[in-house]
Amino acid sequence: MSIVKLFTDNFRNLEQDTAIKLHPKLNFVIGKNGSGKSSFLEAIFYLGHGKSFRSPNAANLVNYDKSDFVVSAIDDNEQKIGIKKDIKTDELIIKIDQEKKYRLADLVKGIPVQIVTPESFKLFFGGPKERRRFFDLGLFHVEHTFSESWKTFSRLLRQRNACLKNRSNDIEYWTGLFCESSVVIADSRERYIQQLTDELKNWLTLLLPNIASEVTVQYFRGWNSKKALHDILLEYKEREIIKGYSQAGPQKFDVRILHRGLPIENSLSRGQQKLFLLALTLAQSKLIEKVKQVKPILLIDDVGAELDAHSRGRLAEALNSLESQVIISAIEKNVLDNLIPTDNNFKMFHVEHGKLSAMSE
Repeated sequence: MSIVKLFTDNFRNLEQDTAIKLHPKLNFVIGKNGSGKSSFLEAIFYLGHGKSFRSPNAANLVNYDKSDFVVSAIDDNEQKIGIKKDIKTDELIIKIDQEKKYRLADLVKGIPVQIVTPESFKLFFGGPKERRRFFDLGLFHVEHTFSESWKTFSRLLRQRNACLKNRSNDIEYWTGLFCESSVVIADSRERYIQQLTDELKNWLTLLLPNIASEVTVQYFRGWNSKKALHDILLEYKEREIIKGYSQAGPQKFDVRILHRGLPIENSLSRGQQKLFLLALTLAQSKLIEKVKQVKPILLIDDVGAELDAHSRGRLAEALNSLESQVIISAIEKNVLDNLIPTDNNFKMFHVEHGKLSAMSE
């Protein structure tokens, strides 16, 4: 899908009642730090996720002294999509073609949005929680049963942890259900990681051809796969009772990406890491497209950081292969060298003090 027109009101530092017509394929947003370029990307991200990539607190997204904000769009199928957040009441109103939708999932499933920001390096340097968030987001779109399976597992995990804390006699009953649900989640993730690994090779060949054959992806399901989870939990019984929560299971899932046997963060330069993040995101976007027959929207914030002209040229080739709508932000126009198409098939915007204006039509 692509966004034809985006509307925002009272969102961050963007000018009130902002309405921007986007190019169906490639868009550039240029502006100094604090001008509003990241806020513009954030608005699109919020429309596709119901949350921000910059702040967990929705109150930080409201413009000045306002009590609510709105983000809405018209897509390439002329569908109207909107979300309104009231900070005072915490009410979230979602509309699709003027019909109220009360589940955020109804919105998120229809608008797959992928993003690469300077914070995305947490995928390498952060803990397992960062990686679980990234990979589960892709899995949510690729395997339609995963969302419900995860809800079931989360409920069982909470119940089992409560039994451990209270030293309840019902622990065996909940452990049995917990183990059954854990295997479902782990199998789904393993299938997805294998699919993603295969797709990643294609994008690494475009972006990092010199290392593409030297990368391995290791999947850890959250317990020793050579043993039954129930047997492992029996071994951990005393430890779990003391700590009051489950010591093994899908909540401990992790993925490690290695280059020549070493973690990516220790073996690749910062620029190579940025290209690797882009390759991973492009691979996930392509998988979503293959399964859902919907092209995700790709957001790249501050593309100039870490990428030289040669790397940007490779990125341009990769983005052309993706054939999705892309919105890229940069501080200065000169960092877009080798990214701007020669056929003028794009749109460029300048943002200053929250006001976006088209630089090309």
